Amino acid sequence: MGEKGTQVPLSRRFSENIAYLQKELRTEKNFDVIHHKMEHGGLKIGMFLIDGFASTMAIVQILKSLNLLDKTDFKKRPVEVLTRSIIPHQEVSTSKDLEEVINQILSGQCAFIIEGSQEAILIDTREYPARSPEEPDLERVVRGPRDGFVETGIFNVALIRRHVRDRSLTFEYLQVGKRSKKDIIVSYIDSIADPELVKRIKKQIESIDIDGISMGEKALEELIFKKRLNPYPLVRYTERGDTAANHLFEGHVLIIVDGSPSVMILPTTFWHHLQHAEEYRQNPVSGAFLRWVRFIAVLTTLFLLPLWFLLATQPELLRPGWEFIGVKESEGAIPLYWQFIIAEVGVEMLRMAAIHTPNALATALGLIAALMIGDIAITVGLFTPEVILYLSIAVIGNYATPSYELGLSNRIARLVFLSAAALYGVTGFVIAILIWLLLLISTKTLNVPYLWPFIPFNAMAFYEVIVRSPIPLQDKRPSILNPKQKENQSS
Repeated sequence: MGEKGTQVPLSRRFSENIAYLQKELRTEKNFDVIHHKMEHGGLKIGMFLIDGFASTMAIVQILKSLNLLDKTDFKKRPVEVLTRSIIPHQEVSTSKDLEEVINQILSGQCAFIIEGSQEAILIDTREYPARSPEEPDLERVVRGPRDGFVETGIFNVALIRRHVRDRSLTFEYLQVGKRSKKDIIVSYIDSIADPELVKRIKKQIESIDIDGISMGEKALEELIFKKRLNPYPLVRYTERGDTAANHLFEGHVLIIVDGSPSVMILPTTFWHHLQHAEEYRQNPVSGAFLRWVRFIAVLTTLFLLPLWFLLATQPELLRPGWEFIGVKESEGAIPLYWQFIIAEVGVEMLRMAAIHTPNALATALGLIAALMIGDIAITVGLFTPEVILYLSIAVIGNYATPSYELGLSNRIARLVFLSAAALYGVTGFVIAILIWLLLLISTKTLNVPYLWPFIPFNAMAFYEVIVRSPIPLQDKRPSILNPKQKENQSS
């Protein structure tokens, strides 16, 4: 028996090949691994496939075509006759390695082992279970397509090709996991993307040595960028085909993980996580307005709570006329800081409960949360009304962040700012912000500075970040990606 990762050549002895496949695939124990015994033209044939992956119609057509065999010709050169004349299928290949045959069977292909031949025939008869494309929950738009990525990799490839009909659009197939053999697809436009960037991403994926990536694209991200304490996302995820296509045109690289409805975009900066397709589905003025509202929402979720806490606990910081900021009534049973911490934990519990609550009970959950947190908690003196008000504004700003991962990271940063302000006042708050900025400045994604084009500063690129300019004026690709074609030739 061959070790995983080594080659096991097919033997001329038909029985040895069949025995090896039966043992390695556990055909006697696995009800869904089918071994069909046949005999045509005086030669024995063993067919192996996974029941749940095989297209019944394709298998029936292949079996019917075997009845057309010329027995004399088939006996002389069986593999050539089947692959070139008999099997009516567009995706047929051969292999001389039993380990490769096993991998392809487990990936969904149908394998034929022929008596006396040292080549196996592999036929792609896969028909994966899949749901219909639907609009992504996290990336909804008022105007625009309603189709999103699904869990089947080949469907996602087709959706991208629908948006990008460029002859140099490339999809390279890789596998990760010694046991899971997870299908990974690296996509880029060969005439635009930086070859060194593509090479580096592929090398990182090929160097992964692990049994399997059970958590799909998230596990792959952590394996590519290794262990780190930085909570900020280095990869942008999208479930929209038009968003993925737009990044391909800029020179980015996509990673598609079979089994995941999200596509990874590499490399990305902090500002990529603040962009939304809705901005480009409206006119430039409306799009710029939406972008600025989103920037304000992100600033609010980061700094509103710690700033208000400082002003409420140190009234001497307030200028004349701003005395309305602060706590109007008594601070309640517990200090302001712990009120915020309890409220933050409560909001997180509510969010997690909403995820696991059936849709039929979602309204009831909202009513319970509103009564318990919004009304009763104030009545009994657990929270002051201002805590509920400012926390609600911060949470709304957090949910206005397009990237779910960035929203979670900003929430952690907000708690750090609040704790620093509670422990060390204004000095602690300022130092916490400086450390946060240094963290972002020092972060790189595949050698791309995280805060580019703000740091290092690029005036034209930064203008494109803060202002949604008209499409005809977007005639330059991001220089930081080092694209082969600097000009956007579609403009």
